[in-house]
Order: sequence, then structure tokens, then C-alpha cells
Amino acid sequence: MHTATWNDTVIATSDDIVTVENNAYFPADSIEGALIEDSATTSVCPWKGTAHYKTIVVGDKRNVDAVWYYPDPKPAASSIRGRFAFWKGVRVG
Repeated sequence: MHTATWNDTVIATSDDIVTVENNAYFPADSIEGALIEDSATTSVCPWKGTAHYKTIVVGDKRNVDAVWYYPDPKPAASSIRGRFAFWKGVRVG
């Protein structure tokens, strides 16, 4: 079982992980939805497509844009459609 944890709070748990470029992508239904909120931030990867971001909110602490996902990945990255990855101090293990 893999978990993503930030600020001593579990953000996601799953045994169905896809790893791309050393990043663990969790299925959408494994994310604690009450702990993340939408962000307007996007970035572009030449082979994966446009990434969208979300902010983690735990209590009064915010980890801005610490979650990313590709809602419409390019064909080469189709395995991460509907999946979320983490950075900015989120521990995945």
C-alpha cells in the first residue's frame, strides 16, 4: 500500500500506483477530496500534455499547487489519465 502524507495527514492511499519519471500517480478515488482544492495553475510537458494543479489544505495550513494531474494526457502518457501525483514536501511511500 502506498500513501501520500503531508503535515502528518494522509492525502491518498492506494495499492494501484502508476510510476512515471519517478513520480507515483494515485487514482482519483484514492485522494481525500476534502483536503484538496482547485488551483488555476497549469504547466506543459512536451510528451504528457498540460498539467493542472491542486492545493492541499490541512487545518489552517496550505501547500499551494502540491498536487498535479493531466486531465487529458497525450497518448504516450495515457496511463496517468485520472491520476494524481504530489511534490512540495508531500511524502510518498
